[in-house]
Amino acid sequence: MSIFSTPRRRLAGAVAGLSIAALALSGCSASADADDNSQAGDKSLTVLLISSHKGAAEWLKTEYQKETGVKINPVIVPYDEIGSKLALDQQSGANTIDAAAPWYVSLGSLAQDGAIKDLTGVIKDRADEIKPDDFIPSIYDPYSLVDGKRYGLPFDGDTHVLFYNKEILARNNITEPPATWDEYLEDVKTITANEGKSGTYGAAVFGQKSPLILGASFANRLAGFGGEFLDKDGKPVINSPEAVKAAQALVDVNNFALPTPAETDFGAGNNAWYSGKVGFIENWTDTGVNSENTAGDSKVAGKWGVTFLPTEKAGEKSRASLVAGFSWVVAANTKKTKLAEDFIIWASSEKVNAALLTAIPTTGIDPNRKSSLEDATYGEKYPEIQRVNRATLDGALAWPTGPKATELAQTLTDELAKLLAGTGGTAKETLDRVQTKWESLLGK
Repeated sequence: MSIFSTPRRRLAGAVAGLSIAALALSGCSASADADDNSQAGDKSLTVLLISSHKGAAEWLKTEYQKETGVKINPVIVPYDEIGSKLALDQQSGANTIDAAAPWYVSLGSLAQDGAIKDLTGVIKDRADEIKPDDFIPSIYDPYSLVDGKRYGLPFDGDTHVLFYNKEILARNNITEPPATWDEYLEDVKTITANEGKSGTYGAAVFGQKSPLILGASFANRLAGFGGEFLDKDGKPVINSPEAVKAAQALVDVNNFALPTPAETDFGAGNNAWYSGKVGFIENWTDTGVNSENTAGDSKVAGKWGVTFLPTEKAGEKSRASLVAGFSWVVAANTKKTKLAEDFIIWASSEKVNAALLTAIPTTGIDPNRKSSLEDATYGEKYPEIQRVNRATLDGALAWPTGPKATELAQTLTDELAKLLAGTGGTAKETLDRVQTKWESLLGK
């Protein structure tokens, strides 16, 4: 999911905020046990979302009240504050939040801090209504499962793909989008060499020091080179040969991207894309929806194409990278548990996800279900976006999602920032440090 002029999401400060030590919650739990389910009282819910989901929040608010009579009061916060906002609200005893949609990687920290409810029983008891088997498999577990328990339901699917400006490629005699990361680098170099002096660059590369920005750019390459964050036993493999190649690929493109990658967040990168000033951008699939529907602000309407993320070698199957993604959760100490559960089940449903994919004004939501991915209206309006989104159906790369996941993500991002700034040594040295820190954090 992307937004035209607002910095995109997500979790820079939240990573730090979620490391706050868990407070004693026994008193809060007793209060939650006295849940009145709001059946005879207040028919409203306070729901916490990020700024990039503001359009979705308005749609959800309108449609849910129309269907149920329940009033949704959205609280919109910057992407880097949602995790800490929810944790502190619950830990402090304020308990103003009933439901929220945080970054999926933060579920482990939020669960450990006692900020969200265990939904395992609810999902089992209401399986016929929720239809868990309809969620895209590579999305469902990362977006809900922590240590064998389910704490959320997928909301915003979120995978990166490669968008390209057809006019810029044609001006530079590039006849087709790159299939490999080496081809991508050469194309970026060509465009910047030919047009950089006039303000058009080969690519916007998200490099700001945030797991959801710089971390996402690394994850795209890690997927493309066939790497993993952890092995099948949960042991870090972040300094593998594949991971080192991924980090080096980021270093190599740094000097040819929109200046300056280290300062390029979602706002800067997206503005350059919609202004027609970059040839390529790795971005969420809804970028295509926004490219066509920005009320005259987009200069790329009808001029863009989209393809899968590059791979290491030509002919290899591209692997989706779940660089972001958001999950519906129920706040631990809400007194409206049943009301909140009903809402998140509705908000994660096939009907709602399909509607959000094509709603105007745009909502920035990407597919979370097999059925909504294959929705006829979605396919008719945005067939190319539907096509590349199918990469999520087979073996997508997800971030680690345990209690230490946010710390792992921030540690990696901090070291990658040093690497790109020229102060971290080589890519191998950088990732060796990350490996050591990850092993310490995970005790492996």
